[in-house]
Amino acid sequence: MSALLSGAIAFALGCYAVASVLVVIRLIRGPRAQDRVFALDLLYFHAMLVMLVLGIRHRSDTYFDAALLIALFSFVSSSAMAKFILRGEVIE
Repeated sequence: MSALLSGAIAFALGCYAVASVLVVIRLIRGPRAQDRVFALDLLYFHAMLVMLVLGIRHRSDTYFDAALLIALFSFVSSSAMAKFILRGEVIE
């Protein structure tokens, strides 16, 4: 792996770490439930991006499969939380 790619991966992981810390602050301090749901969805998105970057770094397909699972769980959980906020129940 070249030094440029290694540096870019380290920079990307650092940026994702800083962004995730800021999102966790929004998750804790969010004044509305919608802010918290959006923050949790954004945390799922950051986790997926970290897995993709780690897959590039380690040259392994397993990380890409894990990123796909994270994206699937993100969609399902966001849909369930949105339905809960709108109707007050998830299962009718």
